[in-house]
Amino acid sequence: MTSPPRHDRIAFVASAGAESQQALAQLVELYGNHDPADADIVVALGGDGLMLQTLHQNMHSGKPIYGMHRGTVGFLMNEFSTHDLHARLAAAKESVIHPLLMRATDAHDVVHLHHAINEVYLYRQTYQAARLRILIDERERMPELIADGILVATPAGSTAYNLSAQGPILPINASLLALTPISAFRPRRWRGALLPNTAFVVIEVLEGDKRPVAAVADHYEVRDVRRVEVLSDRTISMRMLFDPGHSLEERILSEQFGY
Repeated sequence: MTSPPRHDRIAFVASAGAESQQALAQLVELYGNHDPADADIVVALGGDGLMLQTLHQNMHSGKPIYGMHRGTVGFLMNEFSTHDLHARLAAAKESVIHPLLMRATDAHDVVHLHHAINEVYLYRQTYQAARLRILIDERERMPELIADGILVATPAGSTAYNLSAQGPILPINASLLALTPISAFRPRRWRGALLPNTAFVVIEVLEGDKRPVAAVADHYEVRDVRRVEVLSDRTISMRMLFDPGHSLEERILSEQFGY
C-alpha cells in the first residue's frame, strides 16, 4: 500500500488583502514557512487570481499547489482552516492540468510567447468588431468571424471567461479544448466548437489596421496582433491538490447543474 506523500516543508504565499495576510501570519506561526524553491508544497492564500499567479510562478517546478480561499472568487481553492494542515495535505486529491501556449505575432512581426492556464482570447481594441479567420490543424474552418472576439479555453478554465461567454463546461479530465466566440455578429448562430486537446488553433486578424485586436493569455496581453497560434503544452504538468469530495472534477461537474 502506498503511503501518502509527505509535505513537511510548506511554502506559504498570500495575496495583499488583509484577510489573506492575517491567515498567512496564523499559518506561519503554526507550521513555519519555507522558500518555494526548498519546499515540498506551495500553499496559496487568496482567491483564484492568486492561484493562477502561483501556478504560473511554479509552472516548471513540479511542486503540488494547494489553495485556501481568502479572496473574492475561490473556484480553484479549498476552504480555509488552520487545523491539522499536514493531515489535510496528505489526504488531498491531485488534479493534473496542462497550460496553453500562445504564440502571437504583432503588427511589427514581433513574436510573443506566453502560457495560459485558463484561456487565450482575442478581443477588439476599438469600437469596431474584429474580423477573424480560423484555422484548425492548418485547415481553414471559418473564413470570417465578425465578433467582439474569440477564446480557446482549457477544461480548468472552462468555468471562467468561457462560461461567461456561453461556452461549454468541460470535465477536467476531458481531452478537449473549447473554442468559443465572444458576442458573435456573423455567423450569428455560431456557438463555437469542441476541439481535441491536440488541435493546433490559428486565428488570423483580418483588416488589423482598421480593426485592431489584442490577444491575452491569462494576464499577459499583446496589442495589435495579426496572427495567434494556440496549442496545449503537454510538456508541462501542474499538480493541484483538493480536499476529498471537493476535487476540481467534482466542482466542474457540480457547476454544470448550477443555475
